[in-house]
Amino acid sequence: MTIRAVVIGAGHYLPKRVVENAEFEGKIDTDDEWIRSRSGIERRHFVSEGETTSTMATAAALAALKDAGKTAADVDAIILATSTADLTFPSAATMVQAQLGMERGFAFDIQAVCAGFIFALANANALIASGQVKRVLIIGAETFSKIIDWTDRTTSVLFGDGAGALLLEAQEGDGTSKDRGILSTDLNSDGRLHDLLFADGGVSTGTTGYVRMQGNQVFRHAVEKLAATATTAMERAGIEAGESIENVSWVVPHQANIRIIQGTAKKLNLPIEQVVVTVQDHGNTSAASIPLALSVGQERGQIKKGDLLVTEAIGGGLAWGAVVLRW
Repeated sequence: MTIRAVVIGAGHYLPKRVVENAEFEGKIDTDDEWIRSRSGIERRHFVSEGETTSTMATAAALAALKDAGKTAADVDAIILATSTADLTFPSAATMVQAQLGMERGFAFDIQAVCAGFIFALANANALIASGQVKRVLIIGAETFSKIIDWTDRTTSVLFGDGAGALLLEAQEGDGTSKDRGILSTDLNSDGRLHDLLFADGGVSTGTTGYVRMQGNQVFRHAVEKLAATATTAMERAGIEAGESIENVSWVVPHQANIRIIQGTAKKLNLPIEQVVVTVQDHGNTSAASIPLALSVGQERGQIKKGDLLVTEAIGGGLAWGAVVLRW
């Protein structure tokens, strides 16, 4: 018998304010065609007054609980992946815990930028596999619109706000790749690549700072590292490399840029038709992008119970990783 961390609920939240590419025209040197051709993004959502990372995270969590037929009283822990918490401290996760009315268990944030949800999945899996908890809410939520330099056309058009959540539950499996739940994880980071993608603010500067990125260099590292980590995770899950295409139902990547998504799929010899793509509607929502794509994919009817998924992401740090799970 093997204890698996099985997804029993998924949900998401997007702010009501939708920002089309046309809104950037006249404000910075760009237009709809330039943005679409370089990123695949057509629109994104931005928070309105009163909306924060924790309020969006709570809304996504409630949607995941509803999907699972559970309440906050059934949850043992919350892990919130974010780089844009409401405050320096306490964690946004504890704010979500309070907003859900959850009176027991524990909650904490995890910060690995765009790879944050992958790191959260791996940590939730470890908590469940070790027997410390039975159910974990894992959430990705971001308000990147608050840390954008609106004079920089290379980054300002890329990011959006939103939140996605999964509820994981401990269930028994046979210990094979046929089990439902998380089958394998692969985490990586390389702090020497800090300057490729970072925010130039924090406690040391006394400012929130803005996103800074060397796009060409990030693209080069992203395609190579995402394909490698996905391959490693599949091997650890017992999926033979030569059989991976027919065995994998969907790849659900971090939704950063359509060119990165296409390049990674090509390197994996995977048809783009087997990739869940939402970047056109959400932009890059950092740690929220994978749970958003998972929830939307389920909502669309793409992702179904029993499907084998590979999900991967890369973000500032650089930090990157992949998770293989059966839905």
